[in-house]
Amino acid sequence: MTKSISSAAVPVTTAASEDDLLLRKVAWRIIPFLFVCYVVSFLDRINIGFAQLQMKHDLGFSDAMYGLGAAVFYIGYVLCEVPSNLLLAKYGARRTFTRIMLLWGLASVGMMFVSSPAHFYLLRFLLGVFEAGFFPGIVLYLTFWFPANRRAAVLSVFFAGVAVAGVFRGLVSGWIMRDMSGVMGLFGWQWMFAIEGAPAVLLAVFALYYLVDSPRHAKWLTPLERDRFETLCAEGRAKESAHDSSALVAALRNPRVYLFAFVYFSLTCASLTLSFWMPLMIRDFGIKDVVSVSLYSVVPNAIGAVGLVLIARHSDRVRERRKHFAFCTIGGAIALAALTLHLPSFPAMLAILSVAAVLIFAALPIFWSVPPGYLSGKTAAAGIAFISSIGITSGIVSPWVIGQIRTTTGSMDLAVYLLAGLLLLSGLALMAGVKKESATA
Repeated sequence: MTKSISSAAVPVTTAASEDDLLLRKVAWRIIPFLFVCYVVSFLDRINIGFAQLQMKHDLGFSDAMYGLGAAVFYIGYVLCEVPSNLLLAKYGARRTFTRIMLLWGLASVGMMFVSSPAHFYLLRFLLGVFEAGFFPGIVLYLTFWFPANRRAAVLSVFFAGVAVAGVFRGLVSGWIMRDMSGVMGLFGWQWMFAIEGAPAVLLAVFALYYLVDSPRHAKWLTPLERDRFETLCAEGRAKESAHDSSALVAALRNPRVYLFAFVYFSLTCASLTLSFWMPLMIRDFGIKDVVSVSLYSVVPNAIGAVGLVLIARHSDRVRERRKHFAFCTIGGAIALAALTLHLPSFPAMLAILSVAAVLIFAALPIFWSVPPGYLSGKTAAAGIAFISSIGITSGIVSPWVIGQIRTTTGSMDLAVYLLAGLLLLSGLALMAGVKKESATA
C-alpha cells in the first residue's frame, strides 16, 4: 500500500515541479522589465519629495502649495484609472503600457519648466492622467500569468519597487540637485526632473516590442507550455469566480469592494506620506545638507524593500493573509505614532522610521493578493481599477491635509496620529470583513 501511494505521488510531484519551472520562466521574462518600469513610474511620481527641498525656495512655494501640487496628480489619476484599465482589457497590455509610459515620461520631463503654481498644478494633473491605469494594469496583467497562490510574492516584487524608487531617489536625486545646480543656467531640481523623466520614454519604445498581451501570444513559450498555461489560467478563473458573479454591476454591489477601497485608501495615505514627506522628516530629525538627507533616506527604503519581500513570501508560503496584514498595519500604526516622540537620538528616530516603512510597504502586496479572489473574468479589469481609484483618492486628500497641517502648526504630529489611526482601522476592517478561508490563497 505504501508503494502504491508513493508511486501515485510521483506524477503529481513531477507536474507541480514542471509548473514551478514554467512559472519561473515566465517570471524571469516579464517581471524584471515591468519592475524597472514601475520603479521609474514611482520615481517620477515622488521625486517632487526631494525637489521641494529647493523648489519651494526657488519658486516661493509654501508647504500647503507643495501639498496641493502633490495631491493634484491623483485627481487626474482617479479620473482616468478605470477607463485606462478597460482599454488594456480591450487593446492589450503591450499598446496600453507603451502609451502610458510615453506620455508620463514626457510630462515628467516637462516638470523642469515649472515657473508658477499654475504650471506646477497643471503638469502634476497631466502626469496623473497619463500614468493612470499603470499599476492596476500590472495587477490585471499578472492575473493572466500567475495563479492566486503565487500573486502575493509576485506583487511584493512590485511593491518593493516603491522602496527601491525611494532608494534610487536617495542615491541620485540629492547629488543631481546639488552638483547640477547652475549647469546651463538651470536649477538642480530642473535637472533632476529631466534626468529622471527621460527613462520612461525609452522604456515605452522598448515595451512595444518586448511585451505580449497574454500567454497565447508568447512566442518564447513552446506550444506545450502555452497549452499548460491555458489550463492553469482556466483553473485559476474557476477557483476565483466562485466568489462573485461575472458582471461588473454585481462586483460594484459587493460590499467587500468598498471595504477593499477603504483599506487601500488607508494604506496609501500612510505609504504616500513616506514617499512625499520622508526627506522633510529626516531634515526635521536634524539633518540639513540635501545630499545627507538624500543618503539617509536610502536606509528606511532599502530595509523596507527587503522586509516587504520576506513578509509577503512568508504569507504565500503559509497561505495566510489576514493575520499578516493585521500585523503589518497595526505594527505600522504603532511605529508611526512613535515618530511623534521626537527622541534626541537620530539613529533611534531613523530606526523607528525604518520599522514603519517595512510594515507599511509589506502590507500592500498582501492586501492586493485578496481582491482578485472576488473579481474575475469581465469584472477584473474594472473591479481592480475601481478599488484602486477609490483607494488612491488618498493621494488627493493626504498630501493636501499634511501640507495644511504643517503650514498651520509647523509640525506633522497631528497628521501622523491621523495616519496611525487609519492604519489601525484598516487592519481591523480586513480582519472583520474577510473570512479566513477567503483570505487564504
